[in-house]
Amino acid sequence: MSIFKKFFRSKSNKDRKEIGNDKRGKYMPEIKLPIDESFTINFKANGGKFLYSDTLDEVFENTNLILQENNWTDKPGYFYDENLKERFKSLNLKTDSLKNASYFFTTCENLIANDGSLLISSHQIAESKLTEFPNNFIVFATTSQIVSNIGEGLRQIKNKNSQKIPTNITTIKHFKDLDEKDFLTYGSASKNLYLLLLEDL
Repeated sequence: MSIFKKFFRSKSNKDRKEIGNDKRGKYMPEIKLPIDESFTINFKANGGKFLYSDTLDEVFENTNLILQENNWTDKPGYFYDENLKERFKSLNLKTDSLKNASYFFTTCENLIANDGSLLISSHQIAESKLTEFPNNFIVFATTSQIVSNIGEGLRQIKNKNSQKIPTNITTIKHFKDLDEKDFLTYGSASKNLYLLLLEDL
């Protein structure tokens, strides 16, 4: 059973009890979380917001909720991926150029569990820089896209695109305003990001 299904089911008090590291033996190895749970924890810690769905209809429903919550219903979005645009055409979303869009609707290559980031490439953003896109992102992805680390994500990109490997490969990791004094995040593009996550395993 997927961690998301377990996460969203109601649980009894007994089920909620967890064994903390302080109750484990001093020399016991650390508990290794499943990658889907690890991604969820790290993604939320980065400031990301995700909506989990069992079906595509739920994804459409959640998309409408995002638009309503942010007053984007009458504002245009930007799609670079025409296949994605076609997939969501039943929602009659307003679209415009990148320059005039209030939000960017996209897919990603992979979801990286160990740091909660999203791996993207020229398939999603062409040769543009992240700073050229609107501050608001809506990303559609599936649970099968979750990988342990960036290395695994890069291997998957190479295997899927053996004829022509995409360029402009980068990650989006920060989903809230960055502290300007934090030199570790210097040059990073912070995005207000919603992840529409569809269960496909």
